[in-house]
Amino acid sequence: MEKITEYFGTMVFDDRIMKATLSEKVYKSLKKTIDRGTPLDISIANAVAAAMKDWAVEKGATHYTHWFQPMTGVTAEKHDSFIAPAPDGRVIMEFSGKELIKGEPDASSFPSGGLRATFEARGYTAWDPTSYAFIKDGTLYIPTAFCSYTGEALDKKVPLLRSMEAINKQALRILRLFGNKKVKSVRTSVGCEQEYFLVDRNLWKKRKDLIMTGRTLFGAMSPKGQEMDDHYFGSIKPRVAEYMADLDKELWKLGILAKTKHNEVAPAQHELAPIYDSTNIAADHNQLTMEVMQKVALRHDLVCLLHEKPFLGVNGSGKHNNWSIATDEGENLLSPGETPAENAQFLLFLVAVIKAVDEYQDLLRLSVATAGNDHRLGANEAPPAVISIFLGDELTAVLDTIESDLPYDGVKKEKMQLGVDVLPKFSKDTTDRNRTSPFAFTGNKFEFRMPGSSNSISCANIHLNAAVAEELKQFADELEKADDFNKALHELIRRTVKEHKRIIFNGNGYGDEWLEEAEKRGLLNLKTTADAMPKICDKKNVDMLTAHGIFTEAEIFSRRDIMLENYIKTVNIEATTMIDMSRKELIPAIASFASDTAKAVTAKQAVVEVSCKYEKKLVKELSILIDDMDETTSLLEEAVEKLKTIDETVAASAFVKDDILPLMDKLRSLGDKAETLISEEYYPFPAYDKLLFGV
Repeated sequence: MEKITEYFGTMVFDDRIMKATLSEKVYKSLKKTIDRGTPLDISIANAVAAAMKDWAVEKGATHYTHWFQPMTGVTAEKHDSFIAPAPDGRVIMEFSGKELIKGEPDASSFPSGGLRATFEARGYTAWDPTSYAFIKDGTLYIPTAFCSYTGEALDKKVPLLRSMEAINKQALRILRLFGNKKVKSVRTSVGCEQEYFLVDRNLWKKRKDLIMTGRTLFGAMSPKGQEMDDHYFGSIKPRVAEYMADLDKELWKLGILAKTKHNEVAPAQHELAPIYDSTNIAADHNQLTMEVMQKVALRHDLVCLLHEKPFLGVNGSGKHNNWSIATDEGENLLSPGETPAENAQFLLFLVAVIKAVDEYQDLLRLSVATAGNDHRLGANEAPPAVISIFLGDELTAVLDTIESDLPYDGVKKEKMQLGVDVLPKFSKDTTDRNRTSPFAFTGNKFEFRMPGSSNSISCANIHLNAAVAEELKQFADELEKADDFNKALHELIRRTVKEHKRIIFNGNGYGDEWLEEAEKRGLLNLKTTADAMPKICDKKNVDMLTAHGIFTEAEIFSRRDIMLENYIKTVNIEATTMIDMSRKELIPAIASFASDTAKAVTAKQAVVEVSCKYEKKLVKELSILIDDMDETTSLLEEAVEKLKTIDETVAASAFVKDDILPLMDKLRSLGDKAETLISEEYYPFPAYDKLLFGV
């Protein structure tokens, strides 16, 4: 049996391969580019390209592609072969540094949010040397950034890299104030848990809604759901276990550190979690993981559903973004140290995050806003749409004592004068986990639980990095001018806690009481994408994002329009699919059952004198349902037509939220009611009990 250590990373042009195939000079120069961002000379690029091509060809690759992440929500690739003509009529395999560094895919059909006209087709991909190239399906994949001919970012990688550089720059300023001169860089790292559903492929083929939209648009709840909690961490079924084993192997070959796998709460729901990595690489790996998950599922006659809410009535799927910040020397800046100075440093970074989350609640909310995630947020193990931070009782008590200058009872009866006292030792398990919190401190990291299962984690981390970078900048600006550093530090932390403690909430985020309390505190409740996305263009957000070079102003407005257009188009496809299913399948099936039942009444009464009260009542109820469904379907058709006349994206998204989605909800409730009344053989789609328990 092949050992994991023997095949792990075999399809990745990683540091081991670079050391083995590059000269010492080329390797050192490339490492400087990767670690410090120094420019890459073309001669070095040519040497790297030649080694990369030779390695890939030896592994069976015939093509290469610049792999990028446009604003479609998925990855994109254009494949070119290595072949070049030889004088004798044969071919040779070539790959230059120029081809490695830059590609030129047609950019006209990718979303740009008005940054370019459709006829302006030129776009560029640029190699990201910080993310390793890999081989998949006979092609060398080169992770790249994607920009327009005029230099605007058309992807998610460029602003993510910019945000990482922004937080690096400002964190270094803070560390220098604490006397740390050795650290050369600070990087955020992420481990993102990926939830998903598995359904039988043959059942999936019979559901137009799952095929077209990734979620069920009709479907009454099965007699058994997740109420017994028996699926969570339960024994993994053989078919699922085989899939998971196959998935692990494919991910390990690609150097993806898949670590944990288990059953999730809902039937047919599961989770995969990787080991932490640099945010940029973690984002690339998660995009690749989602693709591999879906491909491997097909081998097992399964379909992997990554929609945030494929089944109404059971848990949706999220992607918990575990975020931390560390130095190049391995120091986690969100871990309290052993000395007073380290404690003070930890508290400063902690309150920077608290202030960032409070001041930029809207950016964090809109970073996870999609049509699919709107169905998930607010119930069934998903956090509410209101942003808050969970710190746990002990750490909250520490901050309370700092704010009030009262003695802290947890360690000793003294005031917490920063730079003098030693904080209590915090471990990962100091406090219980809060599943209802959108943003929870879990010992040495923050778990941002709001991203949806199909989301790119780049979006959340762009805005989180940028917001924290802004607060660190403000802190550094103030502390660098201070005459007495310790005194200024203490006052800064105390003031920040006092001004931003409204964002801290350790209770149940699902309760209506919290929503009322959050409103009193002045916290935002942006329930839908249509509510959240326009906030990116608020002046405070534009000023902050442009000041740190995360986006240009044009890029910000373009992203608002791109994401709202995605929302509008997604719901429009769902509504159109729903109309199609209602007209062509569901209403005819209900009518057929009602008609056959009515005929049975006539036949029955011709033989014996009986009232047939049940059958007549059923036919009457179904007839009313059919009329209501027909009327609601017609209203939905009219709304879809009206949507086509609304050109402005913000207005169109509001119409989708206020007019189309309520009609879809009403049509679904009517269809689901009918499903509970008609015979199973008449119902045209596989029901929930088969979908959720059919694997």
